[in-house]
Amino acid sequence: MMKILGIESAALVASVAIIDENVTIAEYTTNFKKTHSETLLPMLDEIVKMTGVDIKELSAIAISGGPGSFTGLRIGAASAKGLGLALDLPLIHVPTLDAMALNIYSSDALIVPIMDARRNQVYTGIYKNDHQLEVVRESMAVSIDELLDILREIDRKEKIKNIVFLGDGVPVFREYIDENFEIAHDFAPANLNRQRASNIAMLGMEMFKEGKSMVSDDMRPEYLRKSQAERERNVD
Repeated sequence: MMKILGIESAALVASVAIIDENVTIAEYTTNFKKTHSETLLPMLDEIVKMTGVDIKELSAIAISGGPGSFTGLRIGAASAKGLGLALDLPLIHVPTLDAMALNIYSSDALIVPIMDARRNQVYTGIYKNDHQLEVVRESMAVSIDELLDILREIDRKEKIKNIVFLGDGVPVFREYIDENFEIAHDFAPANLNRQRASNIAMLGMEMFKEGKSMVSDDMRPEYLRKSQAERERNVD
């Protein structure tokens, strides 16, 4: 049976999971201020020891490919590349926000993950997931006001029943959204509002079955915008 390793490191959350075609075998997730270089591989080692899964049984490695933290994405990509090369496994580049949207299922709401991108911007996408994930707007980096305007535009074309926001941008912008956004909306609860490696692995498995994988050397994170260092260099 196919087994997929999922790695999530796009933000503060560090998460690894192993799934097969029927169940999440193991998932180890932390949301704590430790660098991902300290956590990801020890977490993988822990779930392998605990479950007895032989990593040679893996079919592929799914990695959260961005957008997100430049450092986190690079560490996750480096970890996945190293494992892929060592185990001779293909990698699957899973869009971070697509996987976050899987937290909300069988809902008639629009699903809007928002990741804090600083400078009053968010990394976001817009989704439906009544029974199958549908990408309404692909991953983008926009201001919170631009996002709310995009949602208003969608509402004018097709009346929105509800919107569910989730992600680490919610604590930053929740009060602003409540005060400045008139369309019915809600915020995902604590158990559903952050990234999870099992979602990366599950979406990765679907992509793998469709032939959407790559060799380790071809893996590149999707940053959506330049790093702070690059921006400062351009100013100079």
